[in-house]
Amino acid sequence: MKKIFSGVFIAFLIGFTANAQGLLKKSETVFTHQDTLRGSITKERAWWDLKYYHLDVKINPKEKTITGSNTVRYTVLSEYNKMQIDLQEPMQIYKVTQGGKDLKFKRDGNAFFIDLIEKQKIGEVKEVVISFGGKPREAVNAPWDGGISWKKDKNGKDFIASSCQGLGASVWWPNKDHMYDEVENMLISVNVPGDLTDVSNGRLQSVKKEKDGTKTFNWYVSNPINNYGVNINVADYVNFSEKFKGEKGDLDCSYYVLRDNLAIAKEHFKDAPRMLKAFENWFGPYPFYEDSYKLVEVPYLGMEHQSSVTYGNDYKMGYKGKDLSGTGWGLKFDFIIIHESGHEWFANNITYKDIADMWVHESFTNYSESLFIEYYYGKDAAAEYVIGCRRNIENDKPIIGHYDVNNEGSGDMYPKGANMLHMIRQVINDDAKWKSILRGMNKTFYHQTVTGKQIQDYINEQSGINFNRVFAQYLTTTQIPVFEYMFKNGTFGYHWTNCVANFDMPVRVKLNGVETWLKPTTEWKSEKTTNENRTIEVDKDFYVTSSNIIE
Repeated sequence: MKKIFSGVFIAFLIGFTANAQGLLKKSETVFTHQDTLRGSITKERAWWDLKYYHLDVKINPKEKTITGSNTVRYTVLSEYNKMQIDLQEPMQIYKVTQGGKDLKFKRDGNAFFIDLIEKQKIGEVKEVVISFGGKPREAVNAPWDGGISWKKDKNGKDFIASSCQGLGASVWWPNKDHMYDEVENMLISVNVPGDLTDVSNGRLQSVKKEKDGTKTFNWYVSNPINNYGVNINVADYVNFSEKFKGEKGDLDCSYYVLRDNLAIAKEHFKDAPRMLKAFENWFGPYPFYEDSYKLVEVPYLGMEHQSSVTYGNDYKMGYKGKDLSGTGWGLKFDFIIIHESGHEWFANNITYKDIADMWVHESFTNYSESLFIEYYYGKDAAAEYVIGCRRNIENDKPIIGHYDVNNEGSGDMYPKGANMLHMIRQVINDDAKWKSILRGMNKTFYHQTVTGKQIQDYINEQSGINFNRVFAQYLTTTQIPVFEYMFKNGTFGYHWTNCVANFDMPVRVKLNGVETWLKPTTEWKSEKTTNENRTIEVDKDFYVTSSNIIE
């Protein structure tokens, strides 16, 4: 038996070494100077802390232009006199002032560098006012290939919306376009034709009728908000509202839909309070009571804009009427309402500092879909759903992207990331503790920007289990671990292969029909068994494969 295991182990070791080198090899992606300016905390960003925006814009549907200004308030962290503000081609900055004085600025692609005249003293609060305008990039395939969607409703009325995750908010307005520094609060003023309504983030403070027949809608956001979460939605909207009795009291919920869709929306949007009830149970209180919860119809599929979640799923259950899991459970809810609203906790409350860690948003929110099912239909149904979603995994590239160059990883961050979290829950094997981790995470990182490592460390600390190799396996490689085993001469042997070095995830199996836990590593382990008992089945809750190497 020792000879057999020795030979197998040597072969395994040689194979694993070659395999691991392939697993961890960096891609040959070439990044540019513009990628670095966009994706890194440059010297021209690091010295000032963002406090407040007043974004004041005029929407001109006929010309497809946006013009206006952004007042940027900040605190000086260190003395420096050059500021980076981002605004993408073909949009232009026309003028920048501080203290009423014009400032010089220079463009470098999508970044503008402003020379400040006033002395920037540490601790002082300063403002610059940026005047800008132009014809922003039109969305090609929103929200994935975003920008501004200039559409018409079936009555011929303008139907306009922004969507810019990844692409960046600077596609349509000037800002500090890096996720690490969220503005603490902001005023959004949007001027639109008089027969239209703008819906943006936060609470509506006032509507002003202008002399030219247009209207200006003023929305105030009292909580920190990431740049891509800031949105404009302009249409012939009607709205209805309700109060949700939540963990922090009454939550104002408002729904803005196209005029002809009011009746169907009143029925279909009942998934919104169901979502709130389930997610407050799992994640803790809705993070933006002060700014309310809104669901807003748009001419694209939808997006997680903070307190102004956008919806375009055609009032169908599932994802455009389809079940992404293939199990039937995905047709029990409207995917966009549940998924995009789940981002209020994971994306808008807890926000990645670098888009390379986008899995923090998408893995948890994809997993939240199964938690919604579990809350209403039970644990078995939830497991069926998340396992069913594995069919969408491509294993094309790592889930974690490249840092400091605005690069996101594989779309597998959705189904594969969710299944990773589902497995971690199995290993913890304590549902009360798992729920406390999810709720604790939203409390500990309340309204914060984080790194992926912070989330990993939190789960490790709170669970008392080191999941570092599990995270490395599923986030940084495309390989699926193989539970390799053999039955020989009354001995059962097993180990992990096709995995990162020292991979050590426990796994639940049925060994000879009896459920048990095994703790395989990359080293062979063995247990006594009888020649008659030779069956093993890995629990389907684990996203792994298995292989019997000796029949």
